[in-house]
Amino acid sequence: MGVRSIYMNRNQTTSGGNETTKSGVDLHLELRGSGLRVGLTDALREAVRSGRLVPGTRLPASRSLAQDLGIARSTVTECYSTLVEEGWLTAKHGSGTHVAKRAQALRNAPQTPAQPRRKIAHGLGPGAADYADFPRSAWLGAARRAFATAPHSAFGYGDPLGRIELREALADYLARVRGVHADPSRIVICSGYHHGLSLIARTLKGQGTNTVAVEAYGLNIYRDVLTDEGMNTPPLEVDEGGVTTSGLDILPPISALSLTPAHQFPSGYALSPERRSTVIDWARRTGGILLEDDYDGEFRYDRKPVGALQGLDPDHVVYFGTASKSIAPALRLAWMVVPERLMPAVARAKGRVDTVSVLDQLIFTEFMTSGAYDRHIRSRRQSYRRRREDLLKAIAKQSINVQLIGMAAGLQAVLTVPGGTEAWMLQAAARQGLTVSGLSEFRHPQSEGPGPWGDGLVVNYSAVSDSIWPNALQSLMRVLP
Repeated sequence: MGVRSIYMNRNQTTSGGNETTKSGVDLHLELRGSGLRVGLTDALREAVRSGRLVPGTRLPASRSLAQDLGIARSTVTECYSTLVEEGWLTAKHGSGTHVAKRAQALRNAPQTPAQPRRKIAHGLGPGAADYADFPRSAWLGAARRAFATAPHSAFGYGDPLGRIELREALADYLARVRGVHADPSRIVICSGYHHGLSLIARTLKGQGTNTVAVEAYGLNIYRDVLTDEGMNTPPLEVDEGGVTTSGLDILPPISALSLTPAHQFPSGYALSPERRSTVIDWARRTGGILLEDDYDGEFRYDRKPVGALQGLDPDHVVYFGTASKSIAPALRLAWMVVPERLMPAVARAKGRVDTVSVLDQLIFTEFMTSGAYDRHIRSRRQSYRRRREDLLKAIAKQSINVQLIGMAAGLQAVLTVPGGTEAWMLQAAARQGLTVSGLSEFRHPQSEGPGPWGDGLVVNYSAVSDSIWPNALQSLMRVLP
């Protein structure tokens, strides 16, 4: 007996009293068994038991279902009658046949009691942002304007490199705000930094690069991206001057270096001017490539942000930026500024069709060119500066054993704690319903040691709304020694 599909397309919803009946659903039934009646009965029974047909769903009339399946009406009638007698269905003259209310309990498989879980009241872990601050009104306004003026061709398949309007807007913005030399023809729009890093790793691998040195502290998910593409990822240690450069000369030929020069993650220090010059000289001398992750370059609070490393040598630096921290990760919008010599290979790796929503690109272009993006960044910068100052004052008042390190920038801060207490403090935070990360979580497994800071907590002060932040801060203070 074959597979048959029933399309319950008599779209109607009736309500009487407190009971609502549903119709118009599509249902795929696989009829098995020794005969049509048995096969249909078993298939409908299983659809109810598994929850594919929920209580109250109105089934097709026997005549209609028989026509859909190409079987005798009497077969459907007998099937319905059997299921009514068993309690799976109900039938009432003038109202049709429905899935019985009592079937609710029958369709749920036995489950083991859920284990009690500690409620997380305040999440200050890395990666998140204040999503309540998403610029909904400004974004909707940009969407209306973008769609009203977009050419008809914009609603087709997009350019694999990204909409030219967005690449032109980004070229202007990055030059003005981050000091990036970005010709629109060398900008590639990606669906997040993860996507862009994967494309570059694939490109470098194809050109003979097998090693991408990384900072000894950073997110393991990005190291995994590189290793998934067949790269070795030896660590370079990090201190108050950013990534150290003493290990560059022992790297294999045709290597690359991934770094966060404007604001090292998670320590919070900028790459020193001397080391900026050193890594540029290394790239020029060896033909190496620098992968610059400028994930939060707009957020500096004590003075003007450090300019992008790419501005020193656009031919040896791949610059990465993203809207994930400035607006929201849900947009899946990021960009790369690629050296000219790598562009043909990157374009091939990107593919023939764009992977980022063209509509979101149009909206973001309008959002930038209208000035709404700059206004939004300024607003968030003020909010995050205020929170960092709150954190600094609270620590000074609460504990003499804790110090906030790094420069006044970014979305998170590292709190150094007495040696041997990091694990204990993470447990204490969990008991408070507070999520923070330990500094050791970000250390490369091949790193020589804990670095100059020892134990620490990484606190993302951008992760909660303004209304929640004071309570989250109080919970954190109760954890500190």
